[in-house]
Amino acid sequence: MAEVPSPVIRVLIADDQQLLRHSLALLIDGTEDLSIVGEAATGGEAARFARELSPDVVLMDIRMPGGDGIQATHAIVADPALSHCRVLVLSMFELDEYVYGALRAGASGFLLKDSHPAQLLDAIRRTHAGESLFAPAILTRLVEHYVSQPVAARSRGLERITERERHVLVLVARGLSNDEIAAKLVISIKTVKTHIGSLLAKLQARDRAQLVIVAYEAALVRPPA
Repeated sequence: MAEVPSPVIRVLIADDQQLLRHSLALLIDGTEDLSIVGEAATGGEAARFARELSPDVVLMDIRMPGGDGIQATHAIVADPALSHCRVLVLSMFELDEYVYGALRAGASGFLLKDSHPAQLLDAIRRTHAGESLFAPAILTRLVEHYVSQPVAARSRGLERITERERHVLVLVARGLSNDEIAAKLVISIKTVKTHIGSLLAKLQARDRAQLVIVAYEAALVRPPA
């Protein structure tokens, strides 16, 4: 029996720099499993094109005219018709208030614009698969930010999770993939997915990125020494 090819991941690029959009489009369209469905130059266009084109992943710049990436991310995530769509933020900066805002708006991951092309393609695939990918520098700064918050601001609901689920949550917050978590805990990929599904339900999180917020706010992850 012939192997059924995997569906092509449909990508929308949102960035106000035409040259960067063009470069990203060439890179993404040069792969068999990814395809560009549209390009937006403003936040307003990003939200509108997402509704019209229904992409699987939106590569979202933060600082754009006509409504920034945070507003566009919130609009996309809040739209029930786009529940399948994930937003991957591309930023020139390791971390600032815009990135915090995008995370809370529902972005599924953050990557720096100077990342290696192979890392970007991997990030798109992982984001589409329901995983979250964060540039290492962004992860470190996120941890430093959230563990500095007062205890009263930390997330609730952790009392409902098991010890093994807590271990999985910490590894998710550290940016590990399902494969890496399975290897680390010596369990199957299926078991990892089961634990993550349980965490999403118990902590009322939309996706893995929101699990990351929970772990940081609860100070389950500490900055590296």
